[in-house]
Amino acid sequence: MDYSNLKEQWITEEKAAFQGWDFSRLNKRREESPVEWDYIKIVREYLKSDDLLLDMGTGGGEVLLTIKHPYNLTYATEAYEPNFQLCKKTLASLGIHVAKVYGDYNDDLPYENEMFDVVINRHESFDMKEIHRILKPNGFFITQQVGGKNDMNLSDILGYKRYFEHHTLENNIDIIENNGFNVIYKNECFPEVKFFDVGTIVYFAKIIEWEFPGFSVEDYFVKLTDIQKEIESNGFFKNINHRFIIAANKK
Repeated sequence: MDYSNLKEQWITEEKAAFQGWDFSRLNKRREESPVEWDYIKIVREYLKSDDLLLDMGTGGGEVLLTIKHPYNLTYATEAYEPNFQLCKKTLASLGIHVAKVYGDYNDDLPYENEMFDVVINRHESFDMKEIHRILKPNGFFITQQVGGKNDMNLSDILGYKRYFEHHTLENNIDIIENNGFNVIYKNECFPEVKFFDVGTIVYFAKIIEWEFPGFSVEDYFVKLTDIQKEIESNGFFKNINHRFIIAANKK
C-alpha cells in the first residue's frame, strides 16, 4: 500500500514538536494508563507545613503548585531554558525561589549544606551525594523516575538501541542506600500506552529526543509505515511506560 499521502501529515506533526513542551496536542489521540501510586499524596505524607521544600527539575511548575506548600518555603530548579523563563514569570511571581541549573546530573546545586527538610524529584536526574549534602539530618528525598525499560516497544520497532536499561528500581535503591539513606517506600509499574495514529508517535518521538535521537519522518518513514499497518490492523499501537518511585530518609 502507498502511504506517501500520509507523509506530509506526519511531517506537520514533526514540525509542531519544535513549538514547545506541550502534550495537549496528543489529547484523545493517546491513551495512557495511570501509575499505581499518587505522587502528590506521597509527597504530602512526608512534608510538614513549616518544612523547607526543594523541587528538582520542576518543568513549568505545574506539579509543584498542586502540592500547595507555602510559597516562601518552596524552592525549585530547572535546566531547560524555556521552562526556566516560564518559571521566572509564574513561580517567582508567587514568591517561590527559582534557580537555573546546568548539566545533566544535578551534581552542583546552588544551595547550602543541610538546607532542606524535603527534596522532591519527578522525572529528573539526581546525584545522591549532592542530595545528602543539601538535606537536613532526618530529611526526606522522594523521587519518581522514568525507568530504563520505558518506550521499549516503540524503540524496538523504530530500531533504537536502549542505553538506560540499568536505570531500575533495584539499582537506584542500591545507590540511595549506599549514600546514607534508608528507603522507606518503593514501588514500580509498567503502564500501557495506546497510540491511535502515527502522527502522535512522530510528535512524541521528536520531543523525547533523548530516547529517540536524530528522529525524523524522512529517515524513519518505512518504519513508520510498519506502525501504520499495525494501527490499521489493531486500532492502536501499544507501547509500555516504565515508572518507579522511592521515598528515603537521610540517616
